[in-house]
Amino acid sequence: MNSDRTLGLAVAQMGPVHLADSREAVVRRLIEMLREAKGRGAGFVVFPELALTTFFPRYWIEDQDELDRFYERTMPNPQVQPLFDEARSLSVGFYLGYAELTPEGRRFNTAILVDKAGAIVGKYRKIHLPGHSDHKLDAPFQHLEKKYFEVGDLGFRAFDMDGTRFGMCLCNDRRWPETYRVLSLQTAEIVVLGYNTPSVNIHWNEPLHLRTTTHLISLQANAYQNALWVAAAAKCGSEDGFHMIGSSVIVAPTGEIAARALSEDDEVITVQADLRIGDNFRQHVFNFAKHRSPEHYRLIVERVGAGEPLA
Repeated sequence: MNSDRTLGLAVAQMGPVHLADSREAVVRRLIEMLREAKGRGAGFVVFPELALTTFFPRYWIEDQDELDRFYERTMPNPQVQPLFDEARSLSVGFYLGYAELTPEGRRFNTAILVDKAGAIVGKYRKIHLPGHSDHKLDAPFQHLEKKYFEVGDLGFRAFDMDGTRFGMCLCNDRRWPETYRVLSLQTAEIVVLGYNTPSVNIHWNEPLHLRTTTHLISLQANAYQNALWVAAAAKCGSEDGFHMIGSSVIVAPTGEIAARALSEDDEVITVQADLRIGDNFRQHVFNFAKHRSPEHYRLIVERVGAGEPLA
């Protein structure tokens, strides 16, 4: 564990990445923010979900070659290697989300944890895939994560890295309390995540302000109830006319917002995260070993959907 219990923690929010933007151009933006974060005392940087491309699940794509260009077959690859090299040079770790195409042809919405030496020490594949797999002809755009990705097969795992225990998730995972509880039961201290959240809900008429409100509630409540720091990085703004929310944040284990992005552009926010705050909650209010009663929570794992009351 981190001996002084303080980590310089940064979130690197990204503005739009358009269809025409190259990997090389995107990586240059990531490197610029990595350098800024280092200059502000950060030892770890959180980048968004699908950070290397536009949010392509909004498009119905029938041409396989066109679809495949959004996926990374290896990581790092030549286009992304400069980010790893700069991280190693600066001695800064990072989290990065991207679309993964495995050698076996499987497709995942993936995130990796990279240490200060530029080595990948953890991988996560998104479990709570939102959206649909059919072509919704009347929708203003698609949300085809269920078509373009498989449900993640690596589970929620905590990783010890550079003296701190990290957990990872992606976008819609942040809205599910099970995500954080499973990580907290592994004594995770920080949960890092990226997201691409459309400003328009294609399924019902949800006011825009609720898109941000429910985003923040999910992060704040789960940070508090699991004694975690939570660092969430948006890709936001208007990508080729399709708008996504911003509100990248770093939340303390108290549930308070410690830092929040002000723009919908590339923006770095930083906090000197005191990990001892989480220790206090784990020892007292949320002392799991002392207070949890899992024998009464069986429905959480026995049922997928809601059903009849227990007899």
